[in-house]
Amino acid sequence: MDDLRDKYIGLIAAAGDEATLEDLRVQAVGKKGEISLLMRELGKMSPEERQTAGPALNALKDEINSALSAKKAALEDAALDERLRGEWLDVTLPGRPRRMGTIHPISQVTEEVTAIFADMGFAVAEGPQIDTDWYNFDALNIPGHHPARAEMDTFYMHRAEGDNRPPHVLRTHTSPVQIRSMEKTGAPIRVIAPGRVYRADYDQTHTPMFHQVEGLAIDKDISMANLKWVLEEFVKAYFEVDDVELRFRASHFPFTEPSAEVDIRCSWEGGTLKVGEGDDWLEILGSGMVHPKVLQNAGVDPSEWQGFAFGMGIDRIAMLKYGIPDLRAFFDSDLRWLRHYGFAALDVPTLHAGLS
Repeated sequence: MDDLRDKYIGLIAAAGDEATLEDLRVQAVGKKGEISLLMRELGKMSPEERQTAGPALNALKDEINSALSAKKAALEDAALDERLRGEWLDVTLPGRPRRMGTIHPISQVTEEVTAIFADMGFAVAEGPQIDTDWYNFDALNIPGHHPARAEMDTFYMHRAEGDNRPPHVLRTHTSPVQIRSMEKTGAPIRVIAPGRVYRADYDQTHTPMFHQVEGLAIDKDISMANLKWVLEEFVKAYFEVDDVELRFRASHFPFTEPSAEVDIRCSWEGGTLKVGEGDDWLEILGSGMVHPKVLQNAGVDPSEWQGFAFGMGIDRIAMLKYGIPDLRAFFDSDLRWLRHYGFAALDVPTLHAGLS
């Protein structure tokens, strides 16, 4: 056994590379190595012989393994020393620049919209993305036969057999947040509700998940004139123009009466949108005076309070402002696409401050 030890200790010490070292490991302590084969013979020995040979073989195996590990470390150190002697590094060179993180267009536009309405006294309200059909439909005066309630438009949550809870849906708009806000604080109230919404739709201008911002203002003497002023101020600030012309077109929404689609005067010179000039009109949002039944459903007395509401797609107004042609690009593009449209970390305090 001493001869075996001397043999492998000498061979390990003389090994000049890791490949040779690995061959020696296999020869000595591998599955069919000399030491491993000797250890298999222990079962054929008498108890007295095993009591002597067993500890000796284990000690030999441990010694060989330790020698292998030490030699491997020495070879690695030698290789590193050789590499360091052959390479040259100028430590006085400046560090390599690192790209700053980017804020997604939807996040940036949400912050822009939030800041603009905050200047007009609107607080931000939030609510669950999975809600009951009461908050998503009934409380908003949307009748049971309305097409929006069909499963082809709305994502209904699966319910197990025997589950008698009210149906739950992925909210189709952020209007349920308005109901919850009125229930919580009553009137007067002035809030916007930005957030994700879901509908079963997918094309160049629609995706199953998109973003909306809805606004609500309830007080004693609020009128459509107040609504128009708020929207004019928003459009001027968001599109960064000094003047804008809005056109209200009569429409129908179950939760407002009267209701109006809102268009802005614009032009499309060279495929670029210019707001506030030209002979074209572009629809950007829906609005109206809150329906008395909606106020009543939210616990607000419609004989004492009145107000307006509006809603627009954050993704859509981002496309308009930054010239992005396809809504789907928001969700399946990489950072090169973001940089192409000029989106980078904001240099002013925002909801995402410190993440860049």
